[in-house]
Amino acid sequence: MRKIIIEKLQQIEKQENVRILHAVESGSRAWGFESPDSDFDVRFIYVRPHDYYLKLEQTRDVLEFPINDLLDVNGWDLQKALRLLHRSNPSVFEWFKSPIVYRETAFSQEFIPLMENYFSAKSGLYHYLNMAEGNYREYLRGEMVRAKKYFYVLRPLLACRWILRTNTPPPMRFTELVEGDLPAYLYESVQELLRIKMEVPELKLIPRVDEINNFIEEEFPRLKEKIRSLPEERRQGYDELNALFLKYLQ
Repeated sequence: MRKIIIEKLQQIEKQENVRILHAVESGSRAWGFESPDSDFDVRFIYVRPHDYYLKLEQTRDVLEFPINDLLDVNGWDLQKALRLLHRSNPSVFEWFKSPIVYRETAFSQEFIPLMENYFSAKSGLYHYLNMAEGNYREYLRGEMVRAKKYFYVLRPLLACRWILRTNTPPPMRFTELVEGDLPAYLYESVQELLRIKMEVPELKLIPRVDEINNFIEEEFPRLKEKIRSLPEERRQGYDELNALFLKYLQ
């Protein structure tokens, strides 16, 4: 499959007249809990020729392609990625922390140490908490639930705990979050869920796990109180990002 993905990226470069600077896996496969029928979520950052950025009319800053049962591929323009980094967008940090890399360039090596300067704990906490609350309300309050949806709540909650503990961006791998931030009494229940998630199709329904639901419901107010108590953070300037953008236009 890796060969197919790399060929797809090369095809996109020719078809769209872009240069792909970084490409990774971003979904459940990068998180470490894919199902037998999980697709591949490929994300990339690209740059266009210099003159494209000098047009008066508004230009597109994303590339999206039709999703099929196997591949979900889309990318961000370098300009968009740098602007989102300036706002400490968590997806940018995740793309550059993915353990599955399809394209790595000199840009990747420059970007990774730079991005740590733009991490905002408060922004990350709000992002992951809102993600967890939305998925919990939507998918985990019935008697029968989809096993995969527990991980779409547990992973962002553990990411919040990681940020509060370390003041750094959380890792992609779910196992790392479990080892550092899952309460010990939940370990066996979560391991059983993980086994189910990786052995059955994504639509499989299981009985709600009350022990885990109780933990989730207790975490929401606790995390909100912690976030409210954090001081406001000063946002970095654009100088380093402007310099990186201009360098990769050459």
